[in-house]
Amino acid sequence: MDKKIILLVEDNPDDEALTLRALKKNNILNEVVVAHDGVEALNYLFGSGMYTGRDISVMPQFILLDLKLPKVDGLEVLRRLRADNRTKFLPVVILTSSKEEQDLINGYNFGANSYIRKPVDFTQFMEAVRQLGLYWLVLNESPPRRV
Repeated sequence: MDKKIILLVEDNPDDEALTLRALKKNNILNEVVVAHDGVEALNYLFGSGMYTGRDISVMPQFILLDLKLPKVDGLEVLRRLRADNRTKFLPVVILTSSKEEQDLINGYNFGANSYIRKPVDFTQFMEAVRQLGLYWLVLNESPPRRV
């Protein structure tokens, strides 16, 4: 059985801890790889930089992608993923606190599978994470892996 890894791309330590806590409290015990900026996320996905030599045939089941990231922002990460045959079908869920309508539009234009605004209330956030896990890890049928 394939490992169902989640890639969390989040630069805010509080939001990272909150997301990891919500996953754990919802019994989503999958391995979570955390990238703290866009460059780190791209390096992980393409096996470069500090991830040189990583088996890139093992891709995350889905990516939780913040938009406002240092070095390379989330929309650019998404654009690069969609431009590469190895990652163009990877499910990407934008999970952001941005309320800018243009971010929403750009996210979908660049190929996001889903766009979720981070709820401020922890209970709502827990429920959002529960539903994300159920959908992307259990219900969703992923496209075949290509390398």
